Amino acid sequence: MKRRDLLALLSIACFLLPLPVRAQQSAQIRRLGVLLNLSENDLEAQRLVTAFREELTRLGWADGRNLRVDYRWTAGDVNRARVFAKELVELSPDIIVGYGTPSVVALQRETHSIPIVFVLVADPVSQGIVASLAHPGGNVTGFQDFEISLGTKWMEVLTEIAPNIKRVTVIFNPKTAPYHPLYLRAMEKAALSIAVELIAVEVHDDAEIERAISDVGREPNDGLFVLPDTFNRIHHRTIIALADRYRLPAVYFSPFFAREGGLISYGPDEIDMVQRTVGYVDRILKGDKVTDLPVQQPTKFQLIINQKTARALGLTVPQMLLARADEVIE
Repeated sequence: MKRRDLLALLSIACFLLPLPVRAQQSAQIRRLGVLLNLSENDLEAQRLVTAFREELTRLGWADGRNLRVDYRWTAGDVNRARVFAKELVELSPDIIVGYGTPSVVALQRETHSIPIVFVLVADPVSQGIVASLAHPGGNVTGFQDFEISLGTKWMEVLTEIAPNIKRVTVIFNPKTAPYHPLYLRAMEKAALSIAVELIAVEVHDDAEIERAISDVGREPNDGLFVLPDTFNRIHHRTIIALADRYRLPAVYFSPFFAREGGLISYGPDEIDMVQRTVGYVDRILKGDKVTDLPVQQPTKFQLIINQKTARALGLTVPQMLLARADEVIE
């Protein structure tokens, strides 16, 4: 058979293939890595990942068709973040999403060329993750979760629901929340304005969490703040149970704390931030440069109140506070 005839025959055979097969052969499958500072078994984590997948689908990216997504879960372990960051980079993905500061820091150590989009990172400039919010530079951009008014808002909702508060303890793990001074400065300013004493306590395990919360619970008119922190998220059941045992009014940073029995939560709408992150992923996969995408701040916030917990603590939630809530759990 002549070469010309062979080529013609192959062309005809290709044409006769079903359209889906031809489309699949011609489509380029892109690769996306996702590193999360969460536990895979966490219901709220699965809720976030579901929103992430649904937004990818809405924008035309289907895992297994034109996109392959590799997920890695660190469960708040900094060492696992380093191991999984290296593992994901070695897969040579087109882009990587980093959820939380430790994930992004670990990824940045491994690559300065693969685009990285972060979500729920506090103050990426002071942490050296980006050069500036408007011009991130390098290979990293994304969505930060800190807004300077958060410290004031947390103090406001706590003193509204528990007006006799005189002292507030803030718990965090400095290893997973290296940005804690940023939040503490904002909260100290708010506390000073209403003559409330603010005490910062570092915690590294369940025993230290219990010691810190039991110390708070010994004094009347005390309250608790749980700082945005992967460690606190992973240990949320311990924190909520201890706050309940010692009858402490507590304010949390994420909705799932209130949904799982915490008194009140106020913070950025995490589903919205995840969806906006997918928007950046889509733009980069379609050719936009990371350096042209500024770091964005939260635009939607959620106030969630657990009325059942309030009643158990003997607290009456003011009607004005209930009216402002995005969700009230009965």
